[in-house]
Amino acid sequence: MSAIATILLLGSGELGREFTISAKRLGARVIACDAYDDAPAMQVADAREVFSMLDGEALRDAAHKHRPDLIVPEIEAIRTEILADLETEGFAVVPSAYAAQATMNRDAIRDLAAGELGLVTSRYRYAESLDELHDGAAHAGFPCVVKPVMSSSGKGQSKVDSGDDLEAAWDYARAAMRGDRARVIVEQFVDFDYEITLLTVRHAGGITFCPPIGHRQEGGDYRESWQPAAMSESALAKAQKMAGTVVEALQGDGRGWGLFGVEFFVRGDEVIFSELSPRPHDTGMVTSASQDLSEFDLHARAILGLPVPERIAARPSASAVILADRDSSDFAFEGLAEALGVNDSVDIRLFGKPTTRPGRRMGVALARGADTDQARGLASKAAGKVCIAYRDQGT
Repeated sequence: MSAIATILLLGSGELGREFTISAKRLGARVIACDAYDDAPAMQVADAREVFSMLDGEALRDAAHKHRPDLIVPEIEAIRTEILADLETEGFAVVPSAYAAQATMNRDAIRDLAAGELGLVTSRYRYAESLDELHDGAAHAGFPCVVKPVMSSSGKGQSKVDSGDDLEAAWDYARAAMRGDRARVIVEQFVDFDYEITLLTVRHAGGITFCPPIGHRQEGGDYRESWQPAAMSESALAKAQKMAGTVVEALQGDGRGWGLFGVEFFVRGDEVIFSELSPRPHDTGMVTSASQDLSEFDLHARAILGLPVPERIAARPSASAVILADRDSSDFAFEGLAEALGVNDSVDIRLFGKPTTRPGRRMGVALARGADTDQARGLASKAAGKVCIAYRDQGT
């Protein structure tokens, strides 16, 4: 049987794994790429390539070797100028090479949102030295938040309450930076009521919004998410308008189809743009329980030009992460029976990562409930039942 499309997936983590499953269910052939072998998506893909996504020549060679119908980035740290070259050659980049370039670094997407599109954001500045960070913090005001312009899963992010803490924040951000630019963004700390991810799908039929997803973070990385998040009609309308505006602007020279994770801070009816990922979002793992079509199904449908519903409903559901706490390459999961026995609605997704490290997400617990509060409680309880037994360092 011939494939409906050949996809070159750039980055093969847990989100790429779930996307690969969704794409293959629709008849696509997937070549999973990552910097290390046996990455989660590689375990379910048709083929694999092992190279750094920041190695431009290796990226170009992979595209020319496989001649994919679609090049699908799953991570930010990619040599995006090569994607632009490949798009010029006729390759289709999802959602576009411009979107990948504009969202690879927090500075580019922030400048687009605040500078060109006029979206509401917090006060911010960039810094490439400790002196510049002090100047930026003075502009943003204390408390402020310091982040690398390129990192993953919130790594390198810290809240700073005074100038005495800036050097530690600078060192922490530099240690977690990805790519080859030592640059941070320092922004006003927003005293928000809650934060949401608004999954926004741009497809052949227009734009579809998923119900908002609430989430809780620690150290800049998400720990739990729930859907639907309660918010006023006014705030939701503002978020949808801003999300639609920025998604349309990222079309570039490509079709601009795909799912976007657009993050907002919400304070009353005030909505403040935070960040955007032009791909499935980690907080959106909850959609595997809450929606008939998960964020991965929607991304696959959109990029393949297949129909996407005009309206998407969500059952009250939640996700809670399962974290490692040390480095290991010889480990096993325990407590799955106990976790699944918490409630009939509970499901466990283990990502298949070959190694652990402190704070690394190794899986997620999913649960449905009568309301999101109950779902959150069930997901958290189930996640707490799963233990990692480290065979090479004791338990």
